[in-house]
Amino acid sequence: MTQPVIEMSAVGKRFGKLTALDEVSLTLGEGEVLGLMGHNGAGKSTSMKLILGLIRPTRGTLKVFGHDPGGAAANDLRLRLGYLPENVQFYEQLSGFEVLDYFARLKRIGTGVVKPLLERVGLGHAMHRRVKTYSKGMRQRLGLAQALIGEPRLMLLDEPTVGLDPMATRDFYGMVDELRGRGVSVILCSHVLPGVERHIDRAAILGQGRMLASGSIDELRQAADLPLVVRLRTARAPERLAESLRPHGVLARQSGEGRLELEVPVRAKMAVLRELAADPETADLALEPPTLESLYAHFDGTIRDRAAAEPAPATAIDAQQGVSA
Repeated sequence: MTQPVIEMSAVGKRFGKLTALDEVSLTLGEGEVLGLMGHNGAGKSTSMKLILGLIRPTRGTLKVFGHDPGGAAANDLRLRLGYLPENVQFYEQLSGFEVLDYFARLKRIGTGVVKPLLERVGLGHAMHRRVKTYSKGMRQRLGLAQALIGEPRLMLLDEPTVGLDPMATRDFYGMVDELRGRGVSVILCSHVLPGVERHIDRAAILGQGRMLASGSIDELRQAADLPLVVRLRTARAPERLAESLRPHGVLARQSGEGRLELEVPVRAKMAVLRELAADPETADLALEPPTLESLYAHFDGTIRDRAAAEPAPATAIDAQQGVSA
């Protein structure tokens, strides 16, 4: 069996009296893309710093490629890692080429990789311009090029699409798919959830330093048990339709332009679809399962509700007992 790229077991991290991470466990396999989700202060950045070996856990065990990332093998491990921070900063008087050449030398890589990398991220035309002339999106692309130096086997990407326009965002996710195809493991932190789910294998949702839920999108949907949304165009009166579907637990509301939006419990999905499909007054329908955005809101909202209702800190909700992220 292949050794996991990352193994975190009951990892905790305290900064004085502040608990940044509390008993967090997750694994990441070779060639997997993990979406790490959570609000500000949830523990995402702390997790990344632990994996990079910049800080040490207060308790629990953490292995990266089978080694302690803050131990004797730290320098060699970092040559196998690529990291894109949320806020990239470079020496502004240097050109893009000079910045990348500097980082390539730090990673003991020849300068021959610099030009191809800059062209790969769409900065070939600006490689000799000073960084101070770069837009925010261009700096983000330069940061991504820096993270790709040395063909890393593990990529840590913190809010990587910040400042990117829609076309650049599409190109970025295409690059993530390419990395996964080459067996590179990726941890992707993002607040911009729409569009992310089709590029990740699994998601881990953190809240208040705890693991709230983890698993594939299908596993999270099963754990959350959120209703599906059916968007319907029909000639039937909304009141009649709502009445006929009420025994299935369906909620109906008008969404404008003669369309209805139905919230359908998962258990009633097939019965409702059969009934709608057999109805001659049904003109069109579309089925939408819960999105990653709605799943995140569900799990994050659950822990917030519990924290507000209980005087003591809430217990973490783990959507997949015994299943690592």
